[in-house]
Amino acid sequence: MDAKKIIIIGGGPAGLAAAIEANNQGIAPDDILILERDRELGGILNQCIHAGFGLHMFGEEMTGPEYAGRFIDIVKERNIGYLCNAMVLSVSPDREVAFVSPTEGFCRVKAGAIILAMGCRERTRGALNIAGTRPAGIYSAGTAQRYVNIDGYLPGKKVVILGSGDIGLIMARRLTLEGAKVLRVCELMPYSGGLPRNIAQCLDDFDIPLYLSHTVTEIHGRERVEGVTVAKVGDDRRPIVGTEEYIECDTLLLSVGLLPENELSREAGIALDRITGGAVVDETMQTSIPGVFACGNVLHVHDLVDFVTKEAYRAGAAAAKFVTGETVPGGNIRTGTVLSTEGKNGVRYVMPQKLHADGALSTETALFFRVDNIYRDKYVVLSVDGREITKTKKRFLEPGQMENVRLTDGAIDAIKTGKTVTVSLADA
Repeated sequence: MDAKKIIIIGGGPAGLAAAIEANNQGIAPDDILILERDRELGGILNQCIHAGFGLHMFGEEMTGPEYAGRFIDIVKERNIGYLCNAMVLSVSPDREVAFVSPTEGFCRVKAGAIILAMGCRERTRGALNIAGTRPAGIYSAGTAQRYVNIDGYLPGKKVVILGSGDIGLIMARRLTLEGAKVLRVCELMPYSGGLPRNIAQCLDDFDIPLYLSHTVTEIHGRERVEGVTVAKVGDDRRPIVGTEEYIECDTLLLSVGLLPENELSREAGIALDRITGGAVVDETMQTSIPGVFACGNVLHVHDLVDFVTKEAYRAGAAAAKFVTGETVPGGNIRTGTVLSTEGKNGVRYVMPQKLHADGALSTETALFFRVDNIYRDKYVVLSVDGREITKTKKRFLEPGQMENVRLTDGAIDAIKTGKTVTVSLADA
């Protein structure tokens, strides 16, 4: 297979949007190659048949397949290159991609730029160390979603869900609509990991109880799940002796967090953020390896696909500039001061992690962040080298919802002579 100007790993919403924007920036369709390991484009959106997508991008409510379909149609209409059933095996620091597929066999293809858009995966039972046997009836929430929405199977009739991430909340509603009884949702933390709208629409509307500061301590059953033991946890997140309760059920769904899928990034030597689990990037979505960009859930887990798309547009545009030789801050030749971003006083992380003083910064540039707890009536403060630049009052902040703060002209001027950009919370 001939070399490509841009290779995109992942054909989900991030990869599709990045490819389209690269084409918008002048890269020919046959100079772009999307590699997707599944049998079709669209990624996780293909099994997300619920509504709630597209409100920010299109101003209308769409299902996941409808949202993905708009981008798939554009890719096909423009004849942008893509290959499904293609498993990428490695990415080298000099931008060579090795993959295998039934039609092409084993291939090594050189790329002018690479965009990482592999998405994320779910944590499994093995990461939780729950005591008990290994019976049938234990699923991740995403696996159960695929069984119900694509394959047409109902995983169980009496269900307990551990974790209150958005997929778990959505599956509580979905299973109820299909005739199962969701007995409860247990969440280890004292707050939910999902969006408020999903708690209201998926739990409250169906009278499904949410038990905060609770976890599953044991799974019962040999051939099939027969029940679970649930206990309350203290401030140290350890079960409190004497609070155990046995719940009879035949299914346990796990919605206990998502992990950016960065094995390829790690093997390539790309610097990873210890908090997000994704690559360290600058304002153009470029990683520590010049010409390799990242966007979407492989970078950090998003709450809305609309934000994934906007992020992918930035990556696609920057990759196009890189391969055409246009000036890209931190690109072919890294020049100018590089600032670090950080979160303090309740801000868990800030993305992008790097900003170039001579970079492509504008008042459209946003710093995305998540908080580490539930906060009310706080200021979001943007500082450069300890000097307050802007502050915005927020009535409510929670970990399940991604927030952002836009750069002002004053912030951009300060960045040009600064070293560290800080996003923090302060009392209102």
